[in-house]
Amino acid sequence: MELGHVVVLAGGLSYEREVSLRSGRRITDALRALDIPVELRDADATLLDSLSDDPPDVVFPVLHGAAGEDGSIRDVLELLDVRYVGAQPDACRVAWDKPTAKSVVRRAGLRTPDSVALPKEVFHDLGASSVLDQIIRSLGLPLFVKPTRGGSALGASVVHEAADLSAAMVGCFAYGDAALVEQYVSGTEVSVSVIDRQGDPTALPAVEIVAPGGLYDYTARYDAGDTEFITPARLTPDATARATAAAVTAHRALGLRDLSRTDLIISPDGEVHFLEVNVAPGMTETSLFPRAISVAGLDLGEVCRDLLLTRLT
Repeated sequence: MELGHVVVLAGGLSYEREVSLRSGRRITDALRALDIPVELRDADATLLDSLSDDPPDVVFPVLHGAAGEDGSIRDVLELLDVRYVGAQPDACRVAWDKPTAKSVVRRAGLRTPDSVALPKEVFHDLGASSVLDQIIRSLGLPLFVKPTRGGSALGASVVHEAADLSAAMVGCFAYGDAALVEQYVSGTEVSVSVIDRQGDPTALPAVEIVAPGGLYDYTARYDAGDTEFITPARLTPDATARATAAAVTAHRALGLRDLSRTDLIISPDGEVHFLEVNVAPGMTETSLFPRAISVAGLDLGEVCRDLLLTRLT
């Protein structure tokens, strides 16, 4: 079976637009290197007419942030009866909402930090000071604060002192209407990518992340040289096996398909803690998914081609 007309979908209007465009260009170049006819398209007002007038064989979405990962663009592709790589809309919605995803994987047997998810209105209605005091009494310190929905660590911060929690919440609410506040787990931060191969989810080598200052934020993710990536991660064989098993468990429990990336913390006692999952992993030159592909001895273009072909069968 051959691929005739492939569309790589990137861009959009989220905070992560530039990252998405970089991801899209890299996937496009990797597929063109295999002589696959591919077109890079933005998710803009011309998209529907374009897909309707000249339907592609299959679409490879690399949209990050809202719309790209919350299932809505994929809903549109379903309406157009266009085949695409990646998770279906319902699974995207569950994975995109971090508190919901945490609940699902916890039921599947994974450990995840205790947390509370609160919309901005709660702080207004109940009084910010009282709510923050209760969070600290219940969860303790340090804490990790991030939007309940979103990616690239935008609006995320570590809180070591009670006096800093208010500012962390304000920074979080700049990127979303609800905050996830969870216990901070220290340890080795790793990311495990999963690809479906012949119908079975397969974990790629874990990538260890050593970020400056200990926070893998937006700058650390996308500015080359700021963060050290170690692959395979410096874990014991047992911890490696449990980390890769956790990523596959999350992929299955959340109903994902084709590809995903799960972020984990391995505590000093070797316990694996689920943080979140990404249904549209970054594909830039500093992204973790392509790095894992390379260390596994695979070619990024060939992996993407195989995922595209899977959607045609």
